[in-house]
Amino acid sequence: MRMKWHMLATEALFERFGTSFDGLSSEQAGERLLRHGPNALPEADGLRLWRLVLDQVASPLIYVLFIAAGIAVWVGEYIDASVICSIVILNGIIGFTQEFKAERSVSGLKSLLSPRATVMRDAREREVPVEDLVPGDLVVLASGAVVPADLRLIRATELRADESALTGESVPAAKTAAPLADPFLPAVDQSNMAFKGTAIVHGRGMGLAVATGEATWLGSIARKMRSVGRVKPPITVRFERFARQLSLAVVIAAAALFGVGIMVGESVKDMFLMSVAAFVAAVPEGLPIVVTIAMAVGVHRMARHNAVIRKLPAVETLGSTTVICSDKTGTLTLNEMTVRTLADGEACYALTGQGAAPEGDILCDGRPCAITQAPRLRDMLVAGVLCNESRITEEDGIFLFEGDPTENALLTAALKGGLNPAATRVAHRQLALLPFESERGFMASLSAVDGRGVALLKGAPERLLEACASDWAGTPLNAANVRDTASAMAREGLRVLLLARKDFPDGKRDLHEEDVRSGLTFLGLMGLLDPPRPEAARAVAGCRRAGIRLKMLTGDHPETAVAVASMIGLAHAGDVALTGRELERLDGRDFDEAVLRHRVFARVMPSQKLAIVESLKRQGQVVAVTGDGVNDAPALKAAHIGVAMGRKGTDVAREASDMVLTDDSINSVYHAVQEGRIMFDNLRKAVFFLLPTGLAELLSIMAAMVMGLPLPFVPTQILWINLVTNGLQDVALALEPGEPDVLDRRPRPLDEGILNKALLWRTIIVGVTIAAGVVWYFQWLYRSGQEIEVCRTGAVTAMVFFQFFQVLNCRSEKRSIFLLNPFSNMFLLASMVAAALAQVAVVQWPGFQWIFRTTPLTWRQWAACVGLAVSVVVVVEAGKLMSNLAGGRLRRGA
Repeated sequence: MRMKWHMLATEALFERFGTSFDGLSSEQAGERLLRHGPNALPEADGLRLWRLVLDQVASPLIYVLFIAAGIAVWVGEYIDASVICSIVILNGIIGFTQEFKAERSVSGLKSLLSPRATVMRDAREREVPVEDLVPGDLVVLASGAVVPADLRLIRATELRADESALTGESVPAAKTAAPLADPFLPAVDQSNMAFKGTAIVHGRGMGLAVATGEATWLGSIARKMRSVGRVKPPITVRFERFARQLSLAVVIAAAALFGVGIMVGESVKDMFLMSVAAFVAAVPEGLPIVVTIAMAVGVHRMARHNAVIRKLPAVETLGSTTVICSDKTGTLTLNEMTVRTLADGEACYALTGQGAAPEGDILCDGRPCAITQAPRLRDMLVAGVLCNESRITEEDGIFLFEGDPTENALLTAALKGGLNPAATRVAHRQLALLPFESERGFMASLSAVDGRGVALLKGAPERLLEACASDWAGTPLNAANVRDTASAMAREGLRVLLLARKDFPDGKRDLHEEDVRSGLTFLGLMGLLDPPRPEAARAVAGCRRAGIRLKMLTGDHPETAVAVASMIGLAHAGDVALTGRELERLDGRDFDEAVLRHRVFARVMPSQKLAIVESLKRQGQVVAVTGDGVNDAPALKAAHIGVAMGRKGTDVAREASDMVLTDDSINSVYHAVQEGRIMFDNLRKAVFFLLPTGLAELLSIMAAMVMGLPLPFVPTQILWINLVTNGLQDVALALEPGEPDVLDRRPRPLDEGILNKALLWRTIIVGVTIAAGVVWYFQWLYRSGQEIEVCRTGAVTAMVFFQFFQVLNCRSEKRSIFLLNPFSNMFLLASMVAAALAQVAVVQWPGFQWIFRTTPLTWRQWAACVGLAVSVVVVVEAGKLMSNLAGGRLRRGA
């Protein structure tokens, strides 16, 4: 039976959990963590070794092999049966090893995304991992946070929570801190409770953790659920569908092979085993493993560039991105706000110094200005301190800030003016707060100033200016002058805040939005500089070279947005920002055309961000969106790739995203696109390597039978070719470094097939070349009087060496292998050496000769196999040269 926490008052709750407004001590929290366990739900689908083992045999291809082995035993071919079973086991070991490594690689990245919660510990606010939360912790809630445990709210300021994940109710629920009297109130109606897994979409609050982990409401639901089957990423499904289509084609070819063999007089038993072996060799059953490995490699490479992938398919989709919609603050800029200009309606002031360090002066006409002689300036700085949620502490003369960079900058400006923020807040106690919300466009704080209740506000000039009736001196405000000053600041790339106040009669202790919609006194304007990131200009230029459109979507002033965009090369002379108000007047085709044409969007609301994303998608664009707030979540979710900020982003934004940036930089998105393209290139290379082998085996067997020759391979030799050539080299291709021109190409269309037309033709040409070389060498040995074992050993060895050179061809679709560094992929080099030694052992070692029906070759025969196999390099290099020449002519023609 669950406790009736919603009925208890704050004092009773504190007594029950042995805590207070100072929170638990570290020792108490540690003891409770041992008693209650981590605040986490059990993994529903962790890494299961037995499942990986079953995955290796749960395949129609493996079933066919087992059937073939059974038939071989039935007809007395025990050697063939044992070889088939041994190769199934070896393939299983390789597949298990690679999938195990891939699963471990992806699982190991989860720690980079460990969520954190703000709690009161040891009488101060601290961030702790959500898993370390314990019953009795006081949790601070803000808009955008995901509730980390079941909380009994003890403070709530305009607090609303999205509980749709638990209740199905789409409208956010209003929250309160007052006790509720009904003992039978269902959880969904307990307005003073916040439940684990729900999202705070508005306001501020504080709650006492009354249940953690499996003891939460979400935990009780999880206990009733069984683990569900794993959902395969779309790219894996697409590759498996490709493999099935290919399997069907190979089944038809194998059946034709069987029929031709019977027609020319081969035995039913031999042709059945041969057809089964050829079928298994021709189907790239290792392809799903290669897909997983390639995506895991892409994930790790992106992590090195500060991009953590939350959803594996995002790796592949990134390679197709055509538009990146980026926020400005913190993504294109450093998010290191500094107040550079102050205008109080009478004079303008310049501030020296950079960043959060309170080093610098306030200058008027180039000379330091004392706030004791500038009362307007003093009141503006005081307003910036009191209408502020950032925290400031002083340790050994060093000021430490915790909070929003913009609000930190206001505290720094006050310090430069000689004000002590902590003492100012003590002298003017805060009575009520209206926190900043994007829909509202401003923040307001009610403080006790000179014995009266005074509301102090800060926000966008266009949101507050209309409500300002007078200036500091009490005279009617000249709004036009204020607008001109704000525009001049914005044109310099400054973010502009307007500060205002409103005095209330004595006794005012609460604050509502309608209280501050009129009758405000204008205090001044603050211009803050957030310098562009040094790497942002390089990212913008790189995106343009890669055929990717970069668009800035910001809530800032249009002129500020254009100024910053110009600094990084995103905007050009004459460019203007399209504002949210202008977007509202457009619809249909006009809206779509404007969205596609403009590069800078300013003063856009979250709903308009979503509309922009949907418009781009309608026009066939592949869209990546960056965001950090709870209101960005719809756009993040609607985009093909949602990119959340890891430093300043909210939990809700991260949950809605496919990727998280640990450095909040646009450059990391650019690098992630690069890795996505590399990953898909490597998948294509693996397919181009896998397909010609099976095609060549089928063609060579058919050609030999049509020419009246004996079969060039026995079934065990075909299976050996498949194992030694495809066992590791295909995986090694997934580790290839990127092509030099990977970011100079246009984005790949989403509907483009795994093999483009050029690679498909090259696959057929390579398959025919290998088959022709193997059949020619086999018949030459046979016609020269060599025993059939020597002929077949030569054919097998030639086929293996053809694949050695083919894997080198596959390292680049366009570049010559002679231009590639042979040591840039050491795993590929090692796999080739291992396969060569294995082939030598199969040919020369008596134990393997008995199993695979081989016989030793002379050094001339070895040399002939190698020399013949080089021909595949000549053919592919000629094809690359012709393709590059044709591409050059087309580019010149364009």
